[in-house]
Amino acid sequence: VQLQASGGGLVQAGGSLRLSCAASEGTFSQLNMGWFRQAPGKEREFVATVSWLGRNTLYADSVKDRFTISRDNAKNTVYLQMNSLKPEDTAAYYCAASRASSYTRAPGNYDFWGQGTQVTVSS
Repeated sequence: VQLQASGGGLVQAGGSLRLSCAASEGTFSQLNMGWFRQAPGKEREFVATVSWLGRNTLYADSVKDRFTISRDNAKNTVYLQMNSLKPEDTAAYYCAASRASSYTRAPGNYDFWGQGTQVTVSS
């Protein structure tokens, strides 16, 4: 499975961005999907995950109530709507796909990774 993330950019604090991640094949609907991010000098961290049918989601505490993960299985695409952005949200954002039986926040449980898309939030 190949994943292509897009939608990053430069935004002022308090603004919004919507990231998209398109998958290359139809097994997308059988995969749990997640978003992670990595800031310079820091480890990659979990942001959000959604189950394969989109019924269950999980968020990092740092983004809860500001970010929303969703998916459209007909389009093989997962989204991350980011509102009320803060400078500390600045990072490269990565989408990932997991064949695990349940949605998960652990990066080691993800089997496929897209390239990062840069999000920069200015103060």
